Amino acid sequence: MLLMVGLGNPGAKYAGNRHNIGFMAVDRIAVDHGFSPWKSRFQGLVAEGRLGEQRVTALKPQSFMNLSGQSVGEAMRYLKLTPAEVLVLHDELDLAPGTCRLKTGGGHAGHNGLRSIHQHIGEDYRRLRVGIGHPGHKDKVSGYVLSDFAKAEEAMLDDLLRGISDGAEALARGDGAAFGTALAARVALAPQKPSRSVEKPAEAGTKPDLQPLGMADRLRALGNRFH
Repeated sequence: MLLMVGLGNPGAKYAGNRHNIGFMAVDRIAVDHGFSPWKSRFQGLVAEGRLGEQRVTALKPQSFMNLSGQSVGEAMRYLKLTPAEVLVLHDELDLAPGTCRLKTGGGHAGHNGLRSIHQHIGEDYRRLRVGIGHPGHKDKVSGYVLSDFAKAEEAMLDDLLRGISDGAEALARGDGAAFGTALAARVALAPQKPSRSVEKPAEAGTKPDLQPLGMADRLRALGNRFH
């Protein structure tokens, strides 16, 4: 059993925000892989299904980002899972838009959703860090993450979400290489600016991040509809 958690804020006001890319990713996975309809449970919305041989409970906490851990902790305890059986999909400022990295354990880097999850289940869970880029100055971060993706990013975002969904079976079984291959088939490499800061070496006892998996060409087929 795997608890797959997408992070975001509930309500139509936040639906297209960069901070909600975790919600967007689990929504795409649930649709593409035939999960059950969403229902209220564990202070969130839950859908159930399978990814390959793995039974999966998808969870979107509805307690707002900074209280996400309440929902995750309740679901994990009810399902009798360990933190190692929890996978969290979330936005990452220090990765360029269209890139992903897998990580197990480590700090929360100031992310309010991860900070809350740390408080309720510890840090030894898996994460898919989905890049949204950085606005360039820390004073702009709050407004940036709570703003919608730009029109010019729609094709990139659509490719990214489809790529994450294509690789979801590999992601569920912990096969990072196969996940990266599936993502790369959807997301084309394109020149990109360096991230805002160089990431620190992995903390003792944690697994290092995988290599960035690529960025969509933002100029490609902007006529594609964003779902």
